[in-house]
Amino acid sequence: MREILTGIINAMRLLFSLDKEVYEVIILSLYVSLTSTLLSGLVAVPCGIIIGTKQFPFKKPLVRFIYTMMSLPPVIVGLIVYLFISRRGPLGHLGLIFTPTAMIIAQFLLVTPIITGILYNGAKEKGEEIKRVAKTLGANPSQTLILLIKELRFSIFTGLVSGFGRAISEVGAVMIVGGNIKGHTRVMTTTIAMLRNMGEYENAIAIGIVLLLISFVVNSFLYHLQQDS
Repeated sequence: MREILTGIINAMRLLFSLDKEVYEVIILSLYVSLTSTLLSGLVAVPCGIIIGTKQFPFKKPLVRFIYTMMSLPPVIVGLIVYLFISRRGPLGHLGLIFTPTAMIIAQFLLVTPIITGILYNGAKEKGEEIKRVAKTLGANPSQTLILLIKELRFSIFTGLVSGFGRAISEVGAVMIVGGNIKGHTRVMTTTIAMLRNMGEYENAIAIGIVLLLISFVVNSFLYHLQQDS
């Protein structure tokens, strides 16, 4: 209990200290997580809607694959990305290893199945009804897609919020491909893991509280957008 109270006090000090290193970690965490979530959304939202509203060969195996990927262990994703972008890997010449870009790639692979699965479920339940309404109104394919996106906005926001939560809380994959390099690839989750290994539990709790506060603010903003829409 004492460590938690001390952690809360330290968290407030960290937020108001304007310490450059602390804010570099916070800003990088937000940059990597938001970027990977937005990129995933651009791919996953249309894919989820298409899979949920269209019939095509091998649809059932594809859906099962998506569900499997939704619960894929992050360390496996990190290892796969590492093998591809390491200096000896097929993409090693790009110099992506131990960079924020590598962390975004790993989080993108983790988040995309989650958003796709959520959109698939939403589109499967409401998609056919929405398409029938659009057809009755004489909508063309582009207008039908816009109507689908509008009517499935709650599923879209749910997917984005869930994806962001997965991204910003990730530690295993980003540790493998990012390396937790001070001032370069160190984010809040890897900082917490490092502080715990060093036995600095109070500071680890402080960073954890900051992480919770940031997650609350971002998710509240997304929820506010959802309510307004």
